[in-house]
Order: sequence, then structure tokens, then C-alpha cells
Amino acid sequence: MSDRAGIFAGEDPFALAQRWLDEAEDAEPADANAIALATVDASGLPNVRMVLLKDIEPDAFVFYTNYESAKAHEIETSGTAAFVLHWKSLRRQIRVRGTVEREDGQKADDYFRSRSLKSRIGAWASKQSRPLDSRGTLMAEVARQAARHGTDPARPPFWGGYRIRPVEVEFWADGPFRLHDRFRWVRDGMEDGWTVTRLSP
Repeated sequence: MSDRAGIFAGEDPFALAQRWLDEAEDAEPADANAIALATVDASGLPNVRMVLLKDIEPDAFVFYTNYESAKAHEIETSGTAAFVLHWKSLRRQIRVRGTVEREDGQKADDYFRSRSLKSRIGAWASKQSRPLDSRGTLMAEVARQAARHGTDPARPPFWGGYRIRPVEVEFWADGPFRLHDRFRWVRDGMEDGWTVTRLSP
């Protein structure tokens, strides 16, 4: 599809996204899987923050968070989200828009168990997005939860994953003189095939 040495090779956007992420992990100094996740609140006002993309599935992108956080409330209200992956070193980015569903089963349990003990205790201790009077209060809660859960805390019921099922994925690669390469994958529904279009820079 592209004039540029197969950068955009392949018709499957998930496989292409995984290939780009794999290449970024060799080139980026830190957090190659960091995404800027965008949501909207009940009034339609947008919000954006950085989170870590934890899995690219055959038909979805997965990240994890506190279900009582601001982002989770906004996702639950709208049922939609968008994100961008940007790699400055490779001069590439991927944009994704779609619908969202929870991942709060065995896969979420397995991922939670793979995290460090301190991160698992921190998930129990943090009332994410809610007011906090001091760091001392937070650390006291961390100590309380550590004593309560020991060395193998289970996943909290208020913590888990979200699976973004895209209806649109755009791949962008920097070009000379700002003549960038852009290809957009679009589908009407989750069972439909993709239409691929090259876009002007």
C-alpha cells in the first residue's frame, strides 16, 4: 500500500500495530506502550491522560485501571474511548477510536497477579481520582492494606481491564517536508471488514 519499504504492509491493523509496537520497544527509551487515552464526561467535555497499553488482541486493545476512577466513569457513561500511541524516535503514531467493554475475568486476574507486590497493594490502597488530604494518609492506607492482604493480594473488585474494540485505526509515519504517510482502517461494525484509505498528510 505504501511507497515506503513496507512500513504499512499487511491488511490486519492489529498485526500492524503489534509490529510497530515491537519495533518501538527496541527504539524508545521508556514506556513504548504509553497511550494518551481520551474520554468524554457526561457533558461532552473531553479528558485525556497517559496509561499503559497492556495487550493487543486479534480484535482489540486492552489496558487496566481502577473502575472507580474518572476515566472509568466516563467510559462507562459513553461506552467509547480513543487513544494515540506516539513514538518520537520512530516518528510514527497510531490513532484508535472505538467502543469499550470491561475485561474483569481471568485475564484481568492473571495480569494483576503479574504486577509487583507493591503495585498490587497500591491498587487496593488508592481511591483513584478522589480527593486526598496528604501523602501521609495514602502511605498509611498502603501499610494498612499490606497488613490486610499479605504477600499475595487478589485483584480488587474495583480494578480491572478495558478492551477497546476499534471502528477506526489510523497509522501515521513522518515524511520529508511534512509530506507524511497516513493510512486509515475503518469498519461500520465489529463483524464487518475493514476499508483502507490513504489520507493526505
